[in-house]
Amino acid sequence: MGRRDEHAAFERPGRRSRPRTKERPDHADARLARVVTIDRGRYTLALDGRPLTAVKARAIGRTGVVVGDEAHVVGDVSGEEGTLARIVDVTERRTVLRRTADDDDPIERIIVANADQLVIVTALADPPPRAGLVDRCLVAAYDAGMDPLVVLTKADLASPQEMLGLLEPLEVRTVVTERGADLTPVRDALRDRTSVLIGHSGVGKSTLVNALVPDADRSTSHVNEVTGRGRHTSTSAMALKLDSVEGRGGGGWIIDTPGIRSFGLAHVESEDIVRAFPDLNELSITCPRGCTHAASEPECAWDRAVAAGSLGAARVASVRRILTAKDSAASW
Repeated sequence: MGRRDEHAAFERPGRRSRPRTKERPDHADARLARVVTIDRGRYTLALDGRPLTAVKARAIGRTGVVVGDEAHVVGDVSGEEGTLARIVDVTERRTVLRRTADDDDPIERIIVANADQLVIVTALADPPPRAGLVDRCLVAAYDAGMDPLVVLTKADLASPQEMLGLLEPLEVRTVVTERGADLTPVRDALRDRTSVLIGHSGVGKSTLVNALVPDADRSTSHVNEVTGRGRHTSTSAMALKLDSVEGRGGGGWIIDTPGIRSFGLAHVESEDIVRAFPDLNELSITCPRGCTHAASEPECAWDRAVAAGSLGAARVASVRRILTAKDSAASW
């Protein structure tokens, strides 16, 4: 036996493994489902009107999955207790609602995907409205390409006129409600839409959700008399199907989110907000280079249009207000 053969006899045997293949399953039998809630690595999806539980397949790696995503699932999609499907792909998102923890945080957090309407719920009293947060949520809606809707609750406790006056120049749709009132106007605004509900704790958001979807069972809370703030109750986002109303069309979806205390907008550019207002965006072309459209700008085209009578001063002031809100404090 040669010296080489002598050493080879005592070496550790080579590791045996199957040769790698570049072929990947095509998942031709995958079903398309909607992600409705997420809890500790388990995803609940809606498929053909029934819920099923799934995990992410290893093949999609670190791909994020959020509420509202439309995902392809394989495996046991019966939805029966104890079964587990696998998410193998997430379709391209049509819209993304995102925020940062605060305005100094560069990391964006996706709240929901594929919604087309942002419903900003704010109370007129108990707790009092925080116009600054409403403005920041409007900015987030414009940035995401979503239609904003403001629902003013508790109109039995305070007049909505001041808030309506702030929103009117922006041409934001509004619905005013009070406790125990008919919710038909709200249902009409939500019909056939995928709507995200967002707002402070204690403003009546979860109460509204429970009234719209009786079996939703979203937790509600009381407002602290000292701080004027509500306690966080709903702890995770959840998509809920709205029932269709006979003679009035389809139901749509609503996505309830946890109550917020801040809404960071570090990811938003002013140009994206201005684009949401076609008349002002068109005028911006004639502004001097680097114009911020602030009231202090000496040659802003918006001011020239107001002076010429072709643009309302209230509209310009309101858009400037939300541009300022983007750069103001993120929490209240």
